Amino acid sequence: MTDSTIESPQANQHPNSGLATLGLAALGIVFGDIGTSPLYTLKTILSLSGDTPAAQAVIGILSLIIWTLIIITSVKYVSIAMSIDNDGEGGVLALMSLIGNKKHHRPMIVAAGLFGAALIYGDGAITPAISVLSALEGLDLATPAFHPYILPMAVAILVGLFAIQPRGTEWIGKAFGPIMALWFGVIAILGLIGIVKHPGVLVALNPFYGLSYLISNGYASFLVLGSVFLCVTGAEALYADMGHFGARPIRLAWSGVVLPSLVLNYAGQAALVLDGQPVPDNIFFQLCPPMLVIPLVILSTIATIIASQSIITGAFSMTRQAIQLGWMPRLRIKQTSEKGYGQIYVGVVNWLLMIVTLGLTLGFGKSDNLAAAYGIAVSLTMLMTTVLLFIAMREIWGWSLLAAGAAAGSLFIVDAVFFAANAMKVLDGGYVPLVLAIAVYSVMLIWHRGSAAISAALTDRIVPVGEFLKSLVDRNIPRVPGTAVFLTRTKSETPPVMIWHVKRNRALHEHVFVLTATTEPVPWIEETERLSVVELAPDFWRATARYGFMERPDLPKLLREATIAHGCKLDLTDVTYYVGHETVIARDDGKGLYPWEEAFFATMQRNSVHVTDFFRLPSESVVEIGRQIAI
Repeated sequence: MTDSTIESPQANQHPNSGLATLGLAALGIVFGDIGTSPLYTLKTILSLSGDTPAAQAVIGILSLIIWTLIIITSVKYVSIAMSIDNDGEGGVLALMSLIGNKKHHRPMIVAAGLFGAALIYGDGAITPAISVLSALEGLDLATPAFHPYILPMAVAILVGLFAIQPRGTEWIGKAFGPIMALWFGVIAILGLIGIVKHPGVLVALNPFYGLSYLISNGYASFLVLGSVFLCVTGAEALYADMGHFGARPIRLAWSGVVLPSLVLNYAGQAALVLDGQPVPDNIFFQLCPPMLVIPLVILSTIATIIASQSIITGAFSMTRQAIQLGWMPRLRIKQTSEKGYGQIYVGVVNWLLMIVTLGLTLGFGKSDNLAAAYGIAVSLTMLMTTVLLFIAMREIWGWSLLAAGAAAGSLFIVDAVFFAANAMKVLDGGYVPLVLAIAVYSVMLIWHRGSAAISAALTDRIVPVGEFLKSLVDRNIPRVPGTAVFLTRTKSETPPVMIWHVKRNRALHEHVFVLTATTEPVPWIEETERLSVVELAPDFWRATARYGFMERPDLPKLLREATIAHGCKLDLTDVTYYVGHETVIARDDGKGLYPWEEAFFATMQRNSVHVTDFFRLPSESVVEIGRQIAI
């Protein structure tokens, strides 16, 4: 996820970094979203009931929250999903690449994984809005005089959060872990304070109470599940951020700190309800002594900013993965730190997320209203992840159909029930993340189809290398001093850009290096496996460079490797890079892309980052050859 010299995440972890140190860092990066869910989860559930629910219902709801945390987060993600990694990387895109491309080319699996990834962008827009609003709404308990200022303060905080992204977050990132450790300690203590008032609430640890509530309350309990799901909306981040820290530190932090703190806090909130506290107020802040409400609001706001930062960073990282896999146009990616491989900034994504987040904040106004839009995107992503996990169990682990079906099938039923419950909220705001996901998915699909159409059009025009070299002799084409590097999509034969160069300039360099750079469905490629070179004729080399989807090519460095490790006699003091610039036009025969697809793809291509920047080419040594491609 870097944009400077790429190193694997394992290489960036200090050799003396202890498990506890990495676990502390994981608290700040991985658990912000799920860690701040107590701010709004139980409050949202209670708002559905209107009046104070009966004691049996409160125990049942708490039991559902606890066992949702255990089944979805502990079992599905921490135990199962994090045991299936793509060379150390996790998340729906990495899993899709592992089983959709690495093993076989299966378009349906790729489509499911991509739509799951697109859904996460919807979550990325809603999480900052609902989290910051929920934290600031605690000011109502301190004094109602703050109420008119909650929404403007939320907007100001969100604008500031997105505005600092270009500067990078390394300067505040070091504090994330200790602050979130303080947060989890505080919510655990507050939970204990509530439990002391009504210890009987702990019977909710028995899953029987949750099942009993579901059975006895029928359709009403089904609707409640949509709000119960809010307690695990950050669970997908555990898997997606696995490459940052590794599985063990995340598992340690979850089992040792996060899960116990969440359970204690939810139990404490439920205990206050059983003790007769008024439901309309935010029950989370009622755990706190009145004199400490404002300090708690401040800490909550900081925690939600950290949670939002993690979501934004995750959106940047996922965008970069999609670009490297060929599913998004090249966007300008800025490295904001020389130390952290995940410290990047993608301007287009940042500002679009800010616009959508502010629109949601102003449009919905309250965290209760936003809760209706929250959850459906994540629940559908989790459903798709379970399908991919089933295939991984069969093909990666080698489980039998019965074993994989029993394990993944059980998780699928749970995910499907939660998705169905969240789907009931579509008209109340749940359409927002779905519309965002469809928009992102459309961009991915059109870009991939357009790129494939260009590659197919170029392939139709190939000329065998032997025939091309013979034509140079027949036409007395002179060979001039220096090295020419031709970048091409074609994996064999003569690249079209070279043919056009010779046709226009009637000359060819003495040393010719034809390069095709490919992105593999793995995060990292070993340096020893990076480059393969074949000498097709004297001073004429054909090379293929392989990169992982977490890496960015560096061609000048690659040429040095070719001369040292592969014996290519290149004049590195006189190198000219030739790249093609395709102008996309519609086909005359009416075949190929639909006209609107072609127009949209052409717009994206014109505004994508230039290949010179993407491959780190020295701009003064680049010659661009333009041509029209009909798709």
